[in-house]
Order: sequence, then structure tokens, then C-alpha cells
Amino acid sequence: MPVWDDLVGQEKVSEQLAAAARDADTLVTAIASGTPPPEASKMTHAWLFTGPPGSGRSTAARAFAAALQCVSPDRALGGVPGCGFCDGCHTSLIGTHADVQIVRTDMLSIGVKETRDLVRRAQLSPATGRWQVIVLEDADRLTEGAGNVLLKAVEEPAPRTVWLLCAPSIEDVLPTIRSRCRLLILRTPPVDAVADILVRRDGIEPGVAAVAARATQGHIGRARRLATDQRARERRAAVLKLPLRVDDIGGCLKAAQELIDTASEDAKQLAEEVDVKETEEMKAALGAAQGGRMPRGTAGVMKELEDNQKRRRTRTQRDALDLALIDLTGFYRDVLALQFGSRVALANTEAEDTLERLARGSSPEATLRRIDAIAGCREALDRNVAPLLAVEAMTMALRAG
Repeated sequence: MPVWDDLVGQEKVSEQLAAAARDADTLVTAIASGTPPPEASKMTHAWLFTGPPGSGRSTAARAFAAALQCVSPDRALGGVPGCGFCDGCHTSLIGTHADVQIVRTDMLSIGVKETRDLVRRAQLSPATGRWQVIVLEDADRLTEGAGNVLLKAVEEPAPRTVWLLCAPSIEDVLPTIRSRCRLLILRTPPVDAVADILVRRDGIEPGVAAVAARATQGHIGRARRLATDQRARERRAAVLKLPLRVDDIGGCLKAAQELIDTASEDAKQLAEEVDVKETEEMKAALGAAQGGRMPRGTAGVMKELEDNQKRRRTRTQRDALDLALIDLTGFYRDVLALQFGSRVALANTEAEDTLERLARGSSPEATLRRIDAIAGCREALDRNVAPLLAVEAMTMALRAG
């Protein structure tokens, strides 16, 4: 199965990347044989993948990385790089290829130190593969200083090194960096295409897959989690009940607190699974005694690990809360569709009775103000406003309409 099959609903992007992979293969072959490289090429040293959450930015970057490292013998017979079966494709996709560095962060930002390490790696020649590929899945989380460090590497690329940057939009990347990258814009995948891949690749029942794809409006990762995780479905159902609980001030404050508590519990569950294993591995690496006593001089290392885990929990909580706010926005979007008599398919068909009740009991103008209140809450959280204060202000605005 070609690597491009992982790109759901991105036919145009797949064609562009496949053409670039073919030219990259021709270029490396020419260099190896000592023949002059082709003058015109669709390949370049830096790419920027943009698109809304769930569009598959990182999936596209990984597929391209795999195609660049493809060693299928079929290439010599005219086959397209990116077979999906050879060692180069397989190890690139699962993240174990020696010359494919996949970078994602569990923290709130990517700093200068981490970026300098990447730049140093980018200067190396490929060890076993055809290209040295750096996939930066969270380019939008680069600090200003880290962005300036990355700029130098993008301005003066090493031979056979490729940077693949992923961000929600071009505005999330420094203008000086994006001007040196080839831009690829991914779209939100169609709901039917997401449901189809859940059935084919994950073995999910067609009815469940259709509901999950429609509820997440084409977000592949969220749809898969919603279809496979009962807790995720329960949390989403609780969020969709919030609009009915803001009839008075007490209800607003209670709903806000419960929303924060739900996000915190979700983050805690996810963190505990990772933190315990990470801590035990670090203790073993540092030579901890059988009773858990740490050797001297290791307190600083453990303190740094604890600080990193704390920052990761903070980001996980914010992500969980933001996900709840996205679901809430989709709920009011359905209310607005009903108020205007739109033929757009509802995302929350399981709550259709509630949607119709709210649609009859308010005006489109009030619904738009509520959607704006949710957007304002998300912006406040991005500015590090205390989560409880931001959510309380939002629930009060939802009550006012």
C-alpha cells in the first residue's frame, strides 16, 4: 500500500509530494552515478505543511519522508517512490529510520536548546538513507529565539538535508522561515472519507465510524479516539449537556468548575500512564538502588524531569479543555444551522432534540454571540489566563446570549 494512501482526502497534495519524491530520487541517483543533476526539479530543501487540526499535516510529512527514503527495487523499473513496504518506507513511517528525525513536543513551546540540537543533526550526511530528513510536527510552538536558530539552517541548507515543518497556518511561522519553504495547504478531510478509513484501517463498525467522523467534522485523530474510547464519548456527552445548565449564575459557575475538573482528570490519566514509566526508566538509567535510593548528584536530573512532566501536564490539560470548547462550538454551530434552516448535515445528531429546543428558544444573533464567547475563551487560554476564570466568563456569556 503506497504511503500516500494515509493522506485522507488530500489528492492534490499527494500528487505534489509524489512528483517531488520522484525528482528527489532522480537527483540522488544522479549524484551517486556522477552524472549532472537535472536542471528543473520539483524537489526543494524545506517544506511547510499547513492545514486545520485533523487535516493530517504530520501524516503528510511522514509519508513524504518515507517516499524520500524509499529503496524499493521497483523504482528502477519506473515505480513511484513511496511503496510503503520496503525497509526505508516502513522504518520512516514508524519512526525508527536512522536518517528521519521526527520532532514533536509535549511542552508548551520548543526552545533554543532543542532547536540547536536539530540544526547540528541537520548538518550531518545521511548515515544509511538517501536523505537526512527532519520532521518538525509542532513548528508553531517554536519560540522566537528558536525560530531564529532554525532560520540559519533553512537559509544555508546542508546537501541532502530536508526540513519538513508542520503548522496550522503560515501565520504561525516566522515570515523569514516560511518565505524559504515550499508551502502545502491541506484541507479538512470529507466526513465520508474519514469514516471509510476508520472502517478499513481500524476495523471500526461502519455506524460507529460514521457517527465519530460526523461528530468531529473530519478530524481523523479525534474521530479514531471517539470511536475507540468509551471515556472520550462520555466526556463529550457531558460537554454537550453544558448549554442546558447555564440557566442561572450558580449553574454557570458549577458547569465551569466541572468542565475544568473533567479536563484535569483527563490530563491526569494521560500523564500518569507516561510519567510513571518515564520516571522508572530514568531511575534505572541513573543506577537507583533496589529500595529506590538515588545515587548522589542525580537530584538535579530528577528535578528537571519533574519540571518537564509538570509542563507536559499543563499542556495536556489545556489541550483537553480546548477540545471540549471545540465540541461546544460545534454544538452551537448546529443550533445556528437549524435556526437558518440550513441543509448542512448536523454534527451532533445524537443531541438533535436539545439542538431543536435551543434553536426555538433563542435567535441566530444570540447563537453567534455564544460562539464568539467560546472563541474568546480559547483566546484567553492562549494568553495564559487562569482556566477557571476564562471558563466562568464564557459560561456567563452563554447564559446572557
